[in-house]
Amino acid sequence: MNTGDGGGAASAASTSGANGSADAAAPRRNSKRPKYSRFTQQELPACKPILTPQWVISAFAVVSIVFVPIGVASLLASRDVVEIVDRYESVCVPANMTNDKVAYIQNPNISKTCTRTLTVRLLGSLVPKHMNQPIYVYYQLDNFYQNHRRYVKSRNDGQLRSKDKANDTSGCDPEDKSGNAPIVPCGLIAWSLFNDTYQFTINRASLNVNKKGISWKSDREHKFGKNVLPKNFQSGPLKGGATLDPNISLSEQEDLIVWMRTAALPTFRKLWGKIEVDLEANQTITVTIENNYNTYSFSGKKKLVLSTASWLGGKNDFLGVAYLTVGGLCFFLAMAFTVIYLVKPRKLGDPSYLSWNRNPGGH
Repeated sequence: MNTGDGGGAASAASTSGANGSADAAAPRRNSKRPKYSRFTQQELPACKPILTPQWVISAFAVVSIVFVPIGVASLLASRDVVEIVDRYESVCVPANMTNDKVAYIQNPNISKTCTRTLTVRLLGSLVPKHMNQPIYVYYQLDNFYQNHRRYVKSRNDGQLRSKDKANDTSGCDPEDKSGNAPIVPCGLIAWSLFNDTYQFTINRASLNVNKKGISWKSDREHKFGKNVLPKNFQSGPLKGGATLDPNISLSEQEDLIVWMRTAALPTFRKLWGKIEVDLEANQTITVTIENNYNTYSFSGKKKLVLSTASWLGGKNDFLGVAYLTVGGLCFFLAMAFTVIYLVKPRKLGDPSYLSWNRNPGGH
């Protein structure tokens, strides 16, 4: 009897153990169900508009009424800007060097001085136009890819900001060191700094160009250090023509700051200075150009641009044309839908059939 009792107890224990193991191994149902809320179950009140013909026509009409005036105002503001553009890289080459322009620009013994005459009038027109100050002086480069990956990466932002990192030239290869001495500022962007210069005269009187405040204030204050001075610039393995004053900090050398904000497109303009006097219509400006920058090696173009500004900025017809295009298209669609609705109207279906959770009663 004792043996039987012991065997029964053992059997019961074994059975209990097996059941416990099975219960432990069994998956817990609904263990990952999120806490119920009307937000997670998408049961919040929602606007479910039905696009009736009246709503569609009204929407297109409102867009056209808003966009067309904005487009007209933008286009008029752009057309009010007076812009003088002069391409000079070809005409500033001596006649005997036109077949070898690269040799001309690379020869230090040939004068690079070039004189151009500009007349104050609308671009591409014989109509004279008054230019109100400030008049912005830009240089424009074509076919220059400042967005090339190796070019964009060839700089050291820490070196530009802090004197303590003047010896850090990482990322600036191949224009990083002159022998064993670090170059400040290093990198291909700084090395390729634009170095053409312009002098303006009217009736033999010099026209002053203000070169202060042409760069972004955030760049001057946060990206270029006030205690960082140029060192060994343009003395590395590559030879360029640009120069920097070794006694002036980088935060004050605004031509460099403007140049190092790289452009996204191969054709770009960069601000060179500001003329802070009005220019009268038909007034003649004489520009003495030092044609130093080599764009001939890559078939680039150089242009001098004088431009006023409107409340919308510089001359750019794209925004106005875009608004007018969208507004006109919406007006056309509104009229087309109106005609279709009046000529051949269609009965609107029962919106209750659009619901996916209708009960049998249709509610």
